[in-house]
Amino acid sequence: MSTLQPALNATSANLPAPAAAATPAVSTKTWIAVIGATLGAFMAVLNIQIVNASLADIQGAIGAGIDDGGWISTSYLIAEIVVIPLSGWLAQVFSIRIYLLTNAILFLALSAACALAQDLPQMIVLRAVQGFTGGVLIPMAFTLIITLLPRAKQPVGLALFALSATFAPAIGPTIGGYLTENFGWQYIFYVNLVPGAIMVGMLWYALEAKPMKLALLGEGDWAGIITMAIGLSALQTVLEEGNKDDWFGSPFIVKLSVIAAVALTAFLVIELTVKKPLLNLRLLARRNFGFGMLANFLLGVALYGSVFIMPQYLARIQGYNAEQIGLVLAWTGLPQLVLIPLVPRLMQKFDARIIIGIGFVLFSASNFMNIYMTNDYAADQLLWPNVVRAIGQALVMAPLSAVATAGIEAENAGSASGLFNMMRNLGGAVGIALLQTVLTKREQYHSNVLMQSVSVFEQATRTRLEQLTQYFVNHGILDRADASHRAYVAIGHVVQKQAYIFAFSDTFYLLGTALIVALIAVFFLKKPGQTSAGGAH
Repeated sequence: MSTLQPALNATSANLPAPAAAATPAVSTKTWIAVIGATLGAFMAVLNIQIVNASLADIQGAIGAGIDDGGWISTSYLIAEIVVIPLSGWLAQVFSIRIYLLTNAILFLALSAACALAQDLPQMIVLRAVQGFTGGVLIPMAFTLIITLLPRAKQPVGLALFALSATFAPAIGPTIGGYLTENFGWQYIFYVNLVPGAIMVGMLWYALEAKPMKLALLGEGDWAGIITMAIGLSALQTVLEEGNKDDWFGSPFIVKLSVIAAVALTAFLVIELTVKKPLLNLRLLARRNFGFGMLANFLLGVALYGSVFIMPQYLARIQGYNAEQIGLVLAWTGLPQLVLIPLVPRLMQKFDARIIIGIGFVLFSASNFMNIYMTNDYAADQLLWPNVVRAIGQALVMAPLSAVATAGIEAENAGSASGLFNMMRNLGGAVGIALLQTVLTKREQYHSNVLMQSVSVFEQATRTRLEQLTQYFVNHGILDRADASHRAYVAIGHVVQKQAYIFAFSDTFYLLGTALIVALIAVFFLKKPGQTSAGGAH
């Protein structure tokens, strides 16, 4: 026995590892399905920002006013945010292959149709239907990643998804500005066609055909679907139109707010009591998913908020056109294209929560770097804040998705995907609405403070008025009273511009603070292997 023992030990050392410990191989077909789906999600998110960058040109071409033209974006966002939580259930009804392919093809057809729109009503209807189809592409990509890929490969899939979630909003204004300035606004829609055709081909080849389950339509949570659709539509409209209509000073906004509150409250009650809910809201009670959702909501606030506020600053204060704005924002997008593919390797070597925390710290710091802006604060000064922001965004998305969805069972994947992606988009809507209001209110506040210093009783003010009056007289204004009036107006513009610069600085401070709150939420996340809710798989 003693002579056999060393030989037995050597033999056992050379035995293959148990099958359970091995990472399942992922077929090429599966990767093609995941890549095709994430390409669709990228295009759907890109379509929000690429249109926003060219909105003024579109409004002029189809004869829309500034206020009404905002519905070109609002209609897309309303449809998108309604369909995202519906997609898990609809994919079960029609099968993932039919549901995803149908909406991908319709998305491309509607992109071409939007480029041919002749007036505002046409454009609003087309954008709404396009938003409905585009909204399907986002959660379905996320669902395929967390259901088709084994746990060890999910970070790679989630890194691909992060390109749609964080890179697409950052690079959207760059692409939109370039196409609009050089080819015309129609090309922001035509640009979808070639990558879209590739996406459809990949999904057609790779997605497995399964029978439809139309019987599920009869078992659907229709009360939940109706209350959710009404509530989210009303809420999104309030957020998009509230600042323009003076919030609760508008009867329209008040009525919509009441409708949103009643409908969404009813939706919550229905989902927690019905036997087969549209969305399993009890997932929010799971520690990682609940705190992950909070962090993801605040990520949406900062992600879409910063993409909204920076072009506003560059256009209003620095007078940049769409292409110039795009070149500035490119430094938020392009570094992510290099960094995001490296994140899965970092997740293999370090605790994902540490990576998320560092990402939120950098993203927050990039906003705090912009809180002392001056009249000369332009492209050069924004370069390093944008690079820091790019690094932070690249580090956050994939590991946050992985930690939040760890242990989610296959039957709950649709609910988890719908909730997670809806919450980020809703965060973006809340963030933009909040920033619009803060910008308006803080500009008024800073104008009042500055005007107290700019008084005709101050010698410096009188001297400056006299200099400006003489300047206008020397440049052809013969009536001295008219020249004096122009001097007062010029000083008023200077004061207002400075007030806006201070207000923009305040918005960046707000975004930085929101990301600190997100960082606090990260401290409550458990390491995925430690979470017991639902069990890891």
